[in-house]
Amino acid sequence: MEQLRKKARNTTSSHTKDMTTGNPYSLMLSFAMPIFLSQVFQQLYNTADAFIVGQNLGTNALAAVTSSGTLIFLMISFFAGIAMGAGVVISRYFGAGDQEQVSRAIHTVLAFGLAAGVLLTVVGVALTPTFLVWMQTDPEVLLEAISYFRYYFLGSLALVLYNVCRSIMNALGDSKRPLHYLIFSSMLNVVLDVVFLAVFRWGVWSAAVATVISQAASVVLCLRHLMRKGNIFTVEWRKIRFHGDMLKEIIHNGLPSGVQNSVIAFANVIVQSQINSFGKLAMAAYGTHAKIEGFAFLPITSFNMASTTFISQNLGAKQYDRAKKGARFSIFSAMVLAEAIGVFCYIFAPKLIGLFDSNPGVIELGVRQARTVSLFFCLLAFSHAVAAVCRGAGKAFVPMCVMLAVWCLLRITYIITVMKLTGEIGYIYWAYPLTWGISSVIYLFYYLCCDWVHGFDKAEEKKQQA
Repeated sequence: MEQLRKKARNTTSSHTKDMTTGNPYSLMLSFAMPIFLSQVFQQLYNTADAFIVGQNLGTNALAAVTSSGTLIFLMISFFAGIAMGAGVVISRYFGAGDQEQVSRAIHTVLAFGLAAGVLLTVVGVALTPTFLVWMQTDPEVLLEAISYFRYYFLGSLALVLYNVCRSIMNALGDSKRPLHYLIFSSMLNVVLDVVFLAVFRWGVWSAAVATVISQAASVVLCLRHLMRKGNIFTVEWRKIRFHGDMLKEIIHNGLPSGVQNSVIAFANVIVQSQINSFGKLAMAAYGTHAKIEGFAFLPITSFNMASTTFISQNLGAKQYDRAKKGARFSIFSAMVLAEAIGVFCYIFAPKLIGLFDSNPGVIELGVRQARTVSLFFCLLAFSHAVAAVCRGAGKAFVPMCVMLAVWCLLRITYIITVMKLTGEIGYIYWAYPLTWGISSVIYLFYYLCCDWVHGFDKAEEKKQQA
């Protein structure tokens, strides 16, 4: 088995990383850091739109761009979850040294990405007005919001394919190339935003066009690398198709993550619709805080992705103790970093919100939300970190159930109840720390008491028995 892994490592790109040997902590740090920087530049896509739109087109345009960002997350989160599941499958076979299965998984998930991107384009463009009206978007910004999100969804194919390509490269231990491509596309996005909005003075729709062009550029770069000749994992157009058994395995690992992402997004859409009922200032404040919180989430995401890849590869290689070490390190690192950023957000909330909109009403509401939730970022980090461990161990069904019960059903029930009783916006903000804390207790019990390290072995036993 070790010889197979060495052969796979020696025949792949120098950026591909076998995480089953060497110091686990330095490996995870070196893998997580490029992911962290990638997430920073990824966040710049939407943040640049919000900042430049707010500075050049005013509060109404800012509300149009930020008020329904949850809509985009809802539409793409399911497919992003499937891509995450494919990454687990690829990591597992890569760790086991099974080159043929790695190749079949890569080509299958690319076929899925192409089909999903087309489907998302059609659904997103057709149903954007329906969704925005359902979310109680302020009539003053509705037309601008519709134009922005329709143009955004025209680029759905690029959005989905980028997530697929990034999952493939990360699963193989390559976190540096996605960073390089994102740096280029993020800079391109900022330049296009400035040209379209500040120079040409086009409408809010042009910010979406800039994002789509930039995202498409990153996909072209990703595919160009994956199709490069000379290694065993080279993508070939003629091989991109659905392999039934592999698609089933990808869906088995990815469907729970997709459902998990979707139910979280759905709950956030409900929250957003309640926020929208308070008017455009509340919409702008909530959307602006979401941009800032997105940056706080970056260390969580980076260590989670590193953790999932590390654990999948090591469990595929049956190195159980090594997988446990990586899990503990990723959970601790994500929590510490998230809390440090939470303290920073709490202290500097007025200045951070004011960067996007100087309207006193927007700043007041944004600061109120930030100072309600930011000191609880450690709980958010813990829940997501344990969920990443579960996914890496082939136990994606567990976080799906927890998120569905707590972050969706309980959160929605709480918000609907307090809004009927009080109608006070501050209680909406408290929905997040409350549900983060409850899910963290559940995850702690599961992590300490359940045998997550043998998830793949048990699944293989069932497959052989069948």
